Amino acid sequence: MNACEPHHGPRKAGVVIASTRAAAGLYPDETGPVIQDWLTEHGFTTFPTMVVPDGEPVGAALRALLTQDPAVVITSGGTGLSADDRTPEMTLPLLDRHIPGLMEGIRRAGVAKTPLAMLSRGHAGVSGKTFIINLPGSPKGVMDGLAVLDPVIGHLCEQMEGSHGH
Repeated sequence: MNACEPHHGPRKAGVVIASTRAAAGLYPDETGPVIQDWLTEHGFTTFPTMVVPDGEPVGAALRALLTQDPAVVITSGGTGLSADDRTPEMTLPLLDRHIPGLMEGIRRAGVAKTPLAMLSRGHAGVSGKTFIINLPGSPKGVMDGLAVLDPVIGHLCEQMEGSHGH
């Protein structure tokens, strides 16, 4: 049994890509496939990737996904300092509990490769029984973030389900 597959079957996961240009078809989304592959490798059943413009459409996509009771939602993009980078602002009101250590770990891993990683404003936390995390919009930033999540995602899911006793 996969580390992220509870006794009742595979967990569900969603992906939201915040990119006004990719949503308009000006260029292909490069981070969604990376996240989808990672989720599949970790035993998740995934909803189709939602590629939406920056800003409020990100909040609408997150709220729509939450109605489907996913175990995990991963966003990519919209975490920088541009005026339309609003993914953190769309995510924050949905979180019941924060997991700051994950974002600290992701920024620390990113800064080891580029000082620009410290500018990422993403959040990680729990909305109901769904874990939500904001990753950067670059494929390298996404891969760095997923590498940090890799050793903890199974334990995180078990804790949220109440199936990991300690």
